[in-house]
Amino acid sequence: MSLSPSLLQFLRHHPRLLVLTGAGISTDSGIPDYRDRNGQWKRKQPVQHADFMHSHSTRQRYWGRSLIGWPVMQQARPNLAHQALALLERLGHVELLVTQNVDGLHQRAGSQAVIDLHGRADQVICMGCDYRCSRDEVHGRSAQMNPAFTHFSAKTAPDGDADLEVDFSRFEVPHCPRCGGILKPDVVFFGDNVPKTRVVQALDALQRADALLVIGSSLMVYSGFRFCKRAREWHKPMAALTLGRTRADELLDLKLDAPIGPTLEQLIQALQMPAAQVGGSAREPVAK
Repeated sequence: MSLSPSLLQFLRHHPRLLVLTGAGISTDSGIPDYRDRNGQWKRKQPVQHADFMHSHSTRQRYWGRSLIGWPVMQQARPNLAHQALALLERLGHVELLVTQNVDGLHQRAGSQAVIDLHGRADQVICMGCDYRCSRDEVHGRSAQMNPAFTHFSAKTAPDGDADLEVDFSRFEVPHCPRCGGILKPDVVFFGDNVPKTRVVQALDALQRADALLVIGSSLMVYSGFRFCKRAREWHKPMAALTLGRTRADELLDLKLDAPIGPTLEQLIQALQMPAAQVGGSAREPVAK
């Protein structure tokens, strides 16, 4: 596969980017995504915030399935795409990286200017007293309390979940060791709101940036799509690199339906070569 010159031209015309990433950037690390090429759900929707907070049986099911699903996220490693974006930052092309993912793989790849829009799955918070600990600690306690559930196997689902359907009524849910309150991964569940400070920081960076680059996101969730709406209002150019359609297709100046890792890797290689060697002048118009 050869790199389409349009992405290289887009970056040369707009050298300082706000980058927004979604689940599609982590699938090569073994973490499943939520939607298909048409933006439709591949499986049942994830747990809702209100259900998790108000239903003990929902928490039993969530933590029980996590015994199977969390190790996949725990063991995931950054892939070519994460590494390429970290290098793109070091080359001075990333104003800020805003990720909708909760896997922490951008930071592990070396990116530093990162906002975890939806939080981090490797951290747990008590909803009663703000006690914090690592997800690994809660996972270990959960396994010790529920040895019978550690023997199940199931297909992995996104964000530490698993498609496990068994009777969870005997599952013992780990509680806060300080106050006995509800422990919850420090992530924004569906139906909850992204903390305002994160949104404000991301929008401030978008104002400073030359353009918006979306990678691996269908933008079906408004928390990500809002940045495309604001970019249009502020007359900021927009490009997307993702497999399948996005909610913002009609707003984009450039759309690439291509494998993410190899495309970004070749973009990095092209940036480090003279323009004449990668085909086309940097002054050519950007194609949609």
